[in-house]
Amino acid sequence: MRIGEVAEKAGVSVRALRYYEEQDLLQPDRSAGGQRQYPDTAVGRVRLIQQLFAAGLSSRSVREVLPCVDAGTADPRLLDHLETERARISQRIVDLLAARDRLDKVIANTRNPSAECDLTW
Repeated sequence: MRIGEVAEKAGVSVRALRYYEEQDLLQPDRSAGGQRQYPDTAVGRVRLIQQLFAAGLSSRSVREVLPCVDAGTADPRLLDHLETERARISQRIVDLLAARDRLDKVIANTRNPSAECDLTW
């Protein structure tokens, strides 16, 4: 697949794909004319990279994680790092759920105002 096709299917910009290549996260082949050629698996790989970035991992961490995803295993040092990242992500989820619950209260009180506004934070 060409770079534009991967970008479209994965829902990212061509610029993002070039960045992933610069960060050694994605390695396309090159045609005789120098054009990037991606395997069909590139779309899934890009989506995984996006998820890891969205979770707050740095490009360095993503670069370390990708071979582990491929192999299904990690060395002990990296495993410690991944467990720390997992704990951080879990805490973010807890915080986001709490924020969502607060917003639900605001929405409910706005739609059905009562004499006393129940916005206990």
